[in-house]
Amino acid sequence: MQNASAGMVSNTAMDTPDRNDSRITELEIKASFLEDALEQLDHIVIRQQAHLDMLIREVGYLRQQAPEPGTAHNLRDELPPHY
Repeated sequence: MQNASAGMVSNTAMDTPDRNDSRITELEIKASFLEDALEQLDHIVIRQQAHLDMLIREVGYLRQQAPEPGTAHNLRDELPPHY
């Protein structure tokens, strides 16, 4: 009786140069798509950071314009001019 596994050859041993070229091409395509996705995500992060920086500046400006807490203010100053 012959050993069943003795006649089996691993998949890597059966790979031909054409099969290897095909696998390399597939990996290169995947790498290219991943590079594109990474570049797109990088641009998104840059835009979001710029937006955050703008919002931080606006909050700082609004804090400067707001009255100090605990400071009394006259409601007559808030009346529209036609009163």
